[in-house]
Parts: sequence; C-alpha cells; structure tokens
Amino acid sequence: MGELIRLEGIVKSFDDTVVLKGIDLSVEENEFVTLLGPSGCGKTTTLRIIGGFVRPDEGRVFFDGKDITDMPANQRPVNTVFQNYALFPHMNVGENIAFSMRVKNKPEAYIKDKIKYALKLVNLDGFESRRIDQLSGGQQQRIAMARAIVNEPRVLLLDEPLGALDLKLRQEMQYELVRLKKELGITFLYITHDQEEALTMSDKVVVMNEGYIQQEGSPEEIYDEPVNAFVADFIGDSNILSGLMVDEKLVRINDIDYPCIDGSEQGFPPRTPVDVVIRPEDIEIKPYGKGLFNGTIISKLFIGVHYEMLVQSEDGEIEWLLQNYDQHDVGEKIGMYVRPENIQIMQKPKSEAESAIELDI
Repeated sequence: MGELIRLEGIVKSFDDTVVLKGIDLSVEENEFVTLLGPSGCGKTTTLRIIGGFVRPDEGRVFFDGKDITDMPANQRPVNTVFQNYALFPHMNVGENIAFSMRVKNKPEAYIKDKIKYALKLVNLDGFESRRIDQLSGGQQQRIAMARAIVNEPRVLLLDEPLGALDLKLRQEMQYELVRLKKELGITFLYITHDQEEALTMSDKVVVMNEGYIQQEGSPEEIYDEPVNAFVADFIGDSNILSGLMVDEKLVRINDIDYPCIDGSEQGFPPRTPVDVVIRPEDIEIKPYGKGLFNGTIISKLFIGVHYEMLVQSEDGEIEWLLQNYDQHDVGEKIGMYVRPENIQIMQKPKSEAESAIELDI
C-alpha cells in the first residue's frame, strides 16, 4: 500500500467563517479512514474538497501523486454516497444503478452484468425491478452503495450514510461496509459524528474540531492515548480533571496524589499543570476506605451489560463517572482505585488548534 490521497495546507472559508484552518492529511490506498467530529468541525467540507465539489481557498489536493486541486468532480476517480442516498424515486433499482453507466454510453450487456454484480455484492440479488419506495432504509443504503460501486472508483466518499437508520440496522450496516471494503479492495473515506462507528470500522480515525485535525491514528491509539481533552471526551466517556505533576510519575488531583506512569520523559516535569483523563471503566470499586479515594453513589443506570454510576467525592468537589458490572446501591459509600497505567496525562492546550473543550473542574 502507498499514499493515495494527500491534502496539504487546506484552508476554506464560507462568507466570514473559516471552516478549515490548514488541514494536512494523508490517506493510504485500501485504507478505511473515518473523519470524526461534532457538527461544524469541517469534516464534510474536507470530504467535498476531495470529491471536487468545493475548491479550497488555499492548499493543494493530490491523488496518487498528481495535483487534482483544479480537476472537476466528474473527472476524479471517486464516488460519493450521501446521507439521503440521492436515489431517483421515478426509477426502479436497476435503472438507478445503471444511470451513470448509461450517461457514459456503456453497452447494455455490460450494464446488465454490472447491475447483477453490484446487487450480489450488497446482498440484494433479484431487486432490479423493485421501486425505490418499496425498499427499507437499509436496502436504499445498499442500492446507493451499489450505484457507486459499478463506476469502479478507487475511492468511495461516504457522508454519514448510516445516519438515517435505526440503531440495530446501523450496526448491521457497519459490518457490511467493512466486508464490502475488503471485497472491493478500494479506499473508503467515511464521515460520522458517531464514535462507535468510527472505532468499529476504521483502519484510521481522524478526529476534527473547529477546523483543525486534533489527532489521527488507529482506533486503539485514539481511545487509549488521546492527545488532548477534546479527543478524550469525544471518544467514549471520560473523567477529565485538572491536575498538577508534583513529582516524577505522581500527579495531584484535587489535593490527592495519584501514582501514574508519565513523568518528565514524556514532557511532564514537576509543577507542570496538566489535564488528566480517567476512563469510567478503569475505576475499580473497593470497600470504603480501601482505595485511593472515597465517595458516595448518587445515581445509577443499567446500560444492558454494565451499570453506569455517578459518585460524589467526599469533599463534594468531583462527580466521578464509573462503569461497573457489579450492582451497587444509590447512597452506598465506596472506595475507588485506579491503576497507574490507566491514568492518562496530557498537556494543557497552548493554542487555538490545541484548545478543545472548556473544563469546569
């Protein structure tokens, strides 16, 4: 595999609003890359620039080493699947899939074979004559994929294609998309604001916020080693606290010193203010007085496979979020323990690009 897409210094404004503030991104061939972030972070604009629907104000777009910044959308070897699927309601399934091939004057025998091939790939054999309004949301999504596949693009751009589906169907389609990517051997560039989708499907996740790329890496890297508070908070649930390094591998949170595995070698010398991330599943419940700190359970929810609890610290300064498989009662006093390797230390933001979320701890 080699680099297929490269963005260099992409800047884009709409009216007086700067949407992208210097985006550099590399996408490898056959990679499944997800752009993840909240609404308005710039991920859809990034996708549209790659697709040729929007031209950047500054920066260049490269495809397979060739500068395509000025290349029209219809000449780029990419296809886009939109959230609303953009199927033609007056055409049946086969006519929808065939549309772009007929525009290119492909032979009818070729078109017929391609329709059958695409429908088989998306597990909808025999649906050629179905009307669009006879299809479920999941089936329409598959037809939109089939229509894109027949054009043999090297890249599929997918703009929140599962957003309109219910939870169960969305989860099923996540696995279908991964299967299709492997079978077709093409590059997927996927947009979502759903963290679970990003972690489930991707080879690489690119977390965006306010026009900047905050972090990129494998799902495991993004989840286990977030670079700042925004990434930690956006990827899964987190307890994010202001702390102070008091010594090598020792951080102080709310006047309590916690052993950790980060120190000056990682850029955190003593007296350095830091952000501290502790995942709720990493807090172990101990008998009262037997952990690093104590608290009282003030609320509890059953989430199917585990309990989610809020625990008020004894001094009333912090509400800890915990996830635990064992049942505990509201009002119960507990001790809590966190292993040093599960205390993640991060630099506090120093610039607009690094600034992530406002913390009120």
